Amino acid sequence: MKRESIISQLYDKDKIFDFVVIGGGATGLGVALDAATRGYSVALFERSDFTKGTSSRSTKLVHGGVRYLAQGDIALVREALRERGLLRHNAPHLVKDQLFLIPCYRWWEGPFYTIGLVLYDLMARGLSLGRSVCIGPKRAIRTIPMLRREGMTAGVLYHDGQFDDSRLAINLVRTAVDAGACVLNYMNVISLLKEEGKISGVQVRDEETGAVCSIQARSVINATGVFADDILQMDKPGNRPTVRPSQGVHLILDASFLKSDCAVMIPKTSDGRVLFAVPWHNKVVVGTTDTLMESADTEPV
Repeated sequence: MKRESIISQLYDKDKIFDFVVIGGGATGLGVALDAATRGYSVALFERSDFTKGTSSRSTKLVHGGVRYLAQGDIALVREALRERGLLRHNAPHLVKDQLFLIPCYRWWEGPFYTIGLVLYDLMARGLSLGRSVCIGPKRAIRTIPMLRREGMTAGVLYHDGQFDDSRLAINLVRTAVDAGACVLNYMNVISLLKEEGKISGVQVRDEETGAVCSIQARSVINATGVFADDILQMDKPGNRPTVRPSQGVHLILDASFLKSDCAVMIPKTSDGRVLFAVPWHNKVVVGTTDTLMESADTEPV
């Protein structure tokens, strides 16, 4: 991954990439890797660090979408469970099995969540991470000592995935480069090139040297997440916004908050959210909120 040798690929005037990908987060890097391993020529440009935005600020979970099962979106859950299993198989150094406990305080919650999570396990087929089981209050308290004991009727244990999001992304970068992709950060797409009214490439600026280069492409993919409208404005200035950013907040607490290697999942809080408390590097990540924002920020507060 030598920057100079990768940049040199951009100065071939006759080169037309099959794909140019704008954005070096999880989606963009996944697209670049997929394209390169299928034999296409691809260049990816990220204006800052790889995974600068959402892709390094997740809840660190590779989950099969328990909440979508409750919403009846079976196809999405099945796809997510398959992807979770494949990630665990392909990157076991970055993806691991994480045990979760749902504490139950109403008589019907134990049977209800157990049935749903057993179905969840069955949908994973051969890629399941472990069986879900319903346990009594005493075992639930032994599993996570800091849970409220009063009124607990049961607990439900289930398995999901946990991963290091930014490390996985860097592995995607390296694998894409090994497959022949031109992947560069601190390369800012400043305009779109057009021929006969159709996008034919991009103009990029090297943020380290200030050099500007025009790149020809058969297809340009906008993978900039909450900043997608910035690119769309380059295409058609004045376009109505298509993305409304929302901000999630994670609290980082001391490990003594749980006193356990098991995570907690609350399916529905008083304000209707799903809440996780997950062990992470000798701390506990608690989240998340979901607050609509007027605009996206590269350094959210």
